[in-house]
Amino acid sequence: MSPEAPEVLTSSRLNVAGIHHGFLTRRGGVSRGIYESLNLGLGSDDDPEAVRENYARAAAAFGLGPQSLCIAYQTHSAVVHVAAQPFGEARPRGDGVATRTPGLLCGALAADCAPVLMADPEARVVSAVHAGWRGALAGVIEAGVAAMASLGARPARILAAIGPCIGPASYQVGPEFLEQIVAECALSEACFTAGEGDRLYFDLPAYALSRLERAGVGGAEWIGADTYADAGRFYSNRRALHQSEPDFGRLLSAIALV
Repeated sequence: MSPEAPEVLTSSRLNVAGIHHGFLTRRGGVSRGIYESLNLGLGSDDDPEAVRENYARAAAAFGLGPQSLCIAYQTHSAVVHVAAQPFGEARPRGDGVATRTPGLLCGALAADCAPVLMADPEARVVSAVHAGWRGALAGVIEAGVAAMASLGARPARILAAIGPCIGPASYQVGPEFLEQIVAECALSEACFTAGEGDRLYFDLPAYALSRLERAGVGGAEWIGADTYADAGRFYSNRRALHQSEPDFGRLLSAIALV
């Protein structure tokens, strides 16, 4: 029996000629236990051989080899790199990758944070950004747009999609979190609703969409997948914490020019 192929979700926004993109779920890999099954977490405590096999399967889902993957060493920063070739083992620290090189698979890893894929089909420039709340607040999404602009993209032509991330009904935060977000932009208060006691629900996808709008991006959407709520398809940092699990897997979202 042939192995199960990775499950790939897509966005109608990015289903355009010359662009290959996808948001992988946790299905279709070889990892076991809490990492079952397509764990792409290079820094996780999973079996390294399983992770390497998962990378080969993930890249094959895009019709490419694992050497084509270009993923930064993510640090919840606002740093986005421009790449002309794969990083290989020497991954630079940062949270996004932009390119105009065909066949280079720009990727972002996440397990509740928002993966943002962007493309300017006319300029033939793409990027992948890892946007947790810290990175988004610091401006990583805008940095991704700026990196693309340095390669000839225009914000108004950029199409963007936010992949699987923690959803607005799953993410409760404290009042000090609201203060941090609203101090940067008062309009961001619209991303919060009342929770339990003094807690608030934070809508990370809406916040990422608002940052894309502020960056002048022409069109964007969230694909509607909540990582916390669907354990069968997605890894979740917060769910692992709530279940007292020692670690968690990471999901890959990636985009390439063809």
